[in-house]
Amino acid sequence: MKLYRTIFFLLIFIITGGSWVSIAFKPTPLKFEIPKGWPQPKYDFKNNPLTKEGFELGRKLFYDGRLSRDGNFSCAACHQQFGAFATYDHNLSHGYNNSFTFRNAPGLANLAWQKEYMWDGGINHLDLQPLAPITAPNEMGETIENVLNKLKADAEYKKLFKSAFGDELINTQRLSKALSQFLVMLVSSNSKYDKVMRGETSFILPEQLGYDIFKKKCTSCHTEPLFTDLSYRNTGLPIDDILKDYGRMKITGNKEDSLKFKVPSLRNVAMTFPYGHDGRFFSLRSVFEHYRKEMVVGPTTDSLLRNKMPLSNYEIGQLTAFLYTLTDTTFLKDKRFSPPGAEIVPSFIHLH
Repeated sequence: MKLYRTIFFLLIFIITGGSWVSIAFKPTPLKFEIPKGWPQPKYDFKNNPLTKEGFELGRKLFYDGRLSRDGNFSCAACHQQFGAFATYDHNLSHGYNNSFTFRNAPGLANLAWQKEYMWDGGINHLDLQPLAPITAPNEMGETIENVLNKLKADAEYKKLFKSAFGDELINTQRLSKALSQFLVMLVSSNSKYDKVMRGETSFILPEQLGYDIFKKKCTSCHTEPLFTDLSYRNTGLPIDDILKDYGRMKITGNKEDSLKFKVPSLRNVAMTFPYGHDGRFFSLRSVFEHYRKEMVVGPTTDSLLRNKMPLSNYEIGQLTAFLYTLTDTTFLKDKRFSPPGAEIVPSFIHLH
């Protein structure tokens, strides 16, 4: 009788492909909250469902220096939370072997609404984006094979991958998807501006005047609520003699894209200086001076800026007051996004 029972269960196991093992795999779903009035995200959550376990694995990976060749450079080394996940106060970031990055590290927020990444849009999927800095010789300087071998040799990572994906398999796809689950949760939507839009508070006079000026002169490129239209534009920057960075043209090969770079979001702009793809502007004032006096108008300069941007000192003052309202201190201090172990992670909103 025992033999028949054993054979029966073996047949069921073979027929179902061992599906009873997967029954025990029940990760905790996470709900992605779309702020009121915002558009639908571009990221395909169906191909990478958010879970608490996947997010926590991604968070650990984001802060793990072992993703770099010498163990000194994690993703967070260039994307610091207190700087809105940009490189605070540095135009270019330090990389492996005393090298420097070729571009200024942009802040990481609201990535789920983007479909292209990097200053030139050279990567068209968030799941692929982390692979570029990991393998860049002047950034993290590692190979994907070596990264995977390090993770496979770590017993804790085996447990985390099993919790997130159902078994201990560690591969490139799961590495990327876990990082994406962390990155898409980096939503910044609780600045003073957002609270004003929700009717919870009001602008003081300079902020309101600045907002009025902003809507007249800036929203064509820095469109609300993301404060970017995600387009690529030449804003009159001269070519850098050292970096010789031609921007979008490097990706498309089209000379019409020469010196075009992605329009950056202005959310948390007070915390993400210096500005520009190469960090050439160390203050908001220097950015305004560029637009009103120092632009180099060329064949591919954006049509909206062919006559530069007339700005008075008064307008600059009011605009600056408004831009400070885009700082989201909740986002900058959110314990969910801090290094693992540094803070107690609060409960997530679970799907029911």
